[in-house]
Amino acid sequence: MTTAPTPVPASASAAQSGGGAPGPATPAPTASARTAKAPRPGRRRAGRGHAWLAALPLLLFFVIGFGLPAVAIAIGAFTTSSDAPDGGGTFTTANLTASLQGAYWTALWGSVKLSLLTALIATVVGLPLAQAVATSRFRMFREAVMSASGVLANFGGVPLAFMFVATLGNSGEVTKKLGLTAHGWSLYTFSGLSVVYLYFLVPLMVITITPALEGLRVQWREAAYNNGATSLQYWRHVALPVLLPSLLGGFVLLFGASFAAYATAEAMVGSSVPLISMQIGDALSGNVLVGQGNLALALGLDMIVVACLVMAVYLPLQRRSAKWLA
Repeated sequence: MTTAPTPVPASASAAQSGGGAPGPATPAPTASARTAKAPRPGRRRAGRGHAWLAALPLLLFFVIGFGLPAVAIAIGAFTTSSDAPDGGGTFTTANLTASLQGAYWTALWGSVKLSLLTALIATVVGLPLAQAVATSRFRMFREAVMSASGVLANFGGVPLAFMFVATLGNSGEVTKKLGLTAHGWSLYTFSGLSVVYLYFLVPLMVITITPALEGLRVQWREAAYNNGATSLQYWRHVALPVLLPSLLGGFVLLFGASFAAYATAEAMVGSSVPLISMQIGDALSGNVLVGQGNLALALGLDMIVVACLVMAVYLPLQRRSAKWLA
């Protein structure tokens, strides 16, 4: 007795043998279905072409808030003032030349020295603090430090100056209790101003470098330890080379923040410490010679040039660090 073979659907039999009778016909997709699955290239390109409209408010704000004033400063720096004997508006390079000589050059160099010193100290102090935050197992500690850093990094001006005057001034509480005046301490000097600037630069460094520290791979540390490296060797040969672009970028950012600070120094030391921002403030308030009103614009142009150099260094470093830590 022979058992009849089990019938196989035509579609499956055709799939197994590669031929045979075709199975039930599958209906062809309609035009609407094809359109829904595959959007037209022209429509996709049109959507991408209008994506820049989302950034239009920011671009307008940049042009109005920075572009137009920068152009006005550049024009005024190379023209005579309206109170000049010739009536003003004449092309000249005397303003820019004067801004790089005498007391103005001393003020510019003083701002550069103050910014370099405070940025370097804040980088050295902020790195281990940020490392403690990045490796902490206590979420509350991390959130508290990051929140405090965000507040202190934006705390400046007259309130900051008043706080330090009341604390470390000549009649400040800490100064009197520790007898700092007898040891030569004075808040109203270059060193005292540097201490005040560190109050907001160190938290800014913590905010800047913490994401880079979190980007360090755990596998890198484990591989270094498995090969017999110590913690010092790991930081010297692995972590610091990877973090170097981020550290330099943070240093440049701190330099720019210190270089542009004005209100704190004006409220605390006035003109006793020569700074370029103080010279611009004096010029804008009318403390200039007759016929040299545009000298303040030349000083502002000097600051813009320094800021552009800072950004020219910061942006490539930021891209390089993002490549390593992405």
